[in-house]
Amino acid sequence: MRIGIVGAGAIGCVVGGMLTKGGHDVTFIDQWPDHVEAMKKVGLRLSGTCGEHLIPVKALHVHEAQGLGQPFEAVFIAVKSYDTEWATHLGLAYLEQPDGVVVDFQNGINDERVAAIAGKERTLGCVITISAGLYEAGHALRTDRGNIAFKIGEQDGKDTERARKLVEVMNAVGPTKLTTNLWGERWSKLTVNCMVNAVCALSGLGSGEARIEPQTQLISIQLASEVIQVGRASGQEVEPIYGIATQRFVDAAAGRGVAELQAEMAAHGQTRTGGRPSMLQDVIRRRRTEIDYLNGYVSRRGREVGVKTPFNDAIVDLVNSFPVGTLTPDPKHLEPLIRLLP
Repeated sequence: MRIGIVGAGAIGCVVGGMLTKGGHDVTFIDQWPDHVEAMKKVGLRLSGTCGEHLIPVKALHVHEAQGLGQPFEAVFIAVKSYDTEWATHLGLAYLEQPDGVVVDFQNGINDERVAAIAGKERTLGCVITISAGLYEAGHALRTDRGNIAFKIGEQDGKDTERARKLVEVMNAVGPTKLTTNLWGERWSKLTVNCMVNAVCALSGLGSGEARIEPQTQLISIQLASEVIQVGRASGQEVEPIYGIATQRFVDAAAGRGVAELQAEMAAHGQTRTGGRPSMLQDVIRRRRTEIDYLNGYVSRRGREVGVKTPFNDAIVDLVNSFPVGTLTPDPKHLEPLIRLLP
């Protein structure tokens, strides 16, 4: 398959590198000049739980996309949520017509934003459950040891040939399944992101540590409960989180079954040791975060459906209290959230 990946971040690189290794014709388009140059001159280095690889890849600066010839059969939108619109327009310009597909490959609930530009008839969603980091140009590190890596689905929940084809393609990267509940899976992933991304960005804890430390567990449980309740009020039944039934997070936030849930969260945290979630990576690199598209989305949607979200509201305010590039992670930043705990 001829695939264009708009956004060669950590996930985009792991996916594109392994697809290239699997024989697919992949082109990266990215806006970080040093990263693109490193991939051009040396290749893409992958390491971590995906193994050690140095893969010759095709990489383009954004301005070089105008030189593309043959259109892509699929374009993966793998940029930050705040770059969704321009990246989709860019990818759509080089998409095969009329059968090419645009795949939303992002955190957050962006499928409708992508479809508003590309058209629902050309849009698929991919929920990502792997973890990765990009700490130097030309080198991505996969950090998870999970089972299912990706979940592919149509927005209307139909089981289609094109979705199944993409599932087959993505199996070159990791175990992939077709979902007929894309929105429920999206809300499940949004819950995970809201539980740990901002907590780690503020504190400096890694992905696994935030799932293991008792106080951050309790904060995460409250955040998760709010996301689940907002998702349900929006008409979605949120899929299990870490393989745990969502109602257990709602119950634990109200004081029921807390210790048992914490034990299971800690066990899952052991599979994420050494990794940093994307928002902490952004803070370390002094970049803008996606807080307004993750916890901020939950807060806005909560107001629309009449569900209170005090913990998500508070964590959005905490992250946004630091101008872009000024947040230095420190566990003391979590103290206002600790004081909110029941």
